[in-house]
Amino acid sequence: MIEHSIEINPQMSGFWYVVNKGRIFLNEKGEIPNGTLQSLGLPASEHCLQIGLWQQQPIYLLIHQDSIEDESKWHTARALLTHPESVWFEIAARATQLALFLQTHRYCGQCGCAMRLVSWELAMLCHKCGHRVYPRISPCILVAVVKEDQILLARSKRHKPGFFSILAGFVESGETLEQAAVREVAEEVGVKINNLRYVGSQPWPFPHSLMAGFMADYVSGDIRCQPNEIEEAYWFDITALPEIPPVQTLSGQMIAQAQSEIASKSGLNQ
Repeated sequence: MIEHSIEINPQMSGFWYVVNKGRIFLNEKGEIPNGTLQSLGLPASEHCLQIGLWQQQPIYLLIHQDSIEDESKWHTARALLTHPESVWFEIAARATQLALFLQTHRYCGQCGCAMRLVSWELAMLCHKCGHRVYPRISPCILVAVVKEDQILLARSKRHKPGFFSILAGFVESGETLEQAAVREVAEEVGVKINNLRYVGSQPWPFPHSLMAGFMADYVSGDIRCQPNEIEEAYWFDITALPEIPPVQTLSGQMIAQAQSEIASKSGLNQ
């Protein structure tokens, strides 16, 4: 449920996703604050939207633009990834993406006039030239490549030493998801794959990705890391993995699925 900007009242009560430059305000318990707007002790906001309901209470998005004094209370959406209630990370993904959308589309890219959030759909509209813009979503593929009892894991420049994950890349204009998966694996590690099996998807708010996961089988090729993109990549025995993403992520779930499938095949062959 998305509404037009709500008239702000200090006594409004509910759950509050307060977003500042992609970071979310959490209370002393590390949770989304619940209570009145006044109890947050934050300055007025340009935008306040209701973005959902939880336990019959409204969930609000509040965009905070002032400089942050206490950095310890502001976190990326990752802080909610391991929360017992998965809904909090899911809403965090939505809240941070909506906040980015509103903040980066104040003015029309066609004529330069101010844009306004419309009330009948999630879009910003220029009332002068009619240009309408929707939130950006960037499709990204994940590929878990399996060869016998091994899985191909890589470390990108963005990851710390010792941390490995499955391969990933953005879908280019005119590509299908499957074409992107084949291309990215070939570009990043020089390996050919086939037999792609769709696993699932996950919104990933860093800043506005939609991850789509595929299992794939190795066909041929030696590992050859793409310069300036992949630091290192190896075939890992599924029973002796390095540090990997948590199971709350689609990457972690796919690695766990690969483990399960390989274990199942091994059992059948015994």
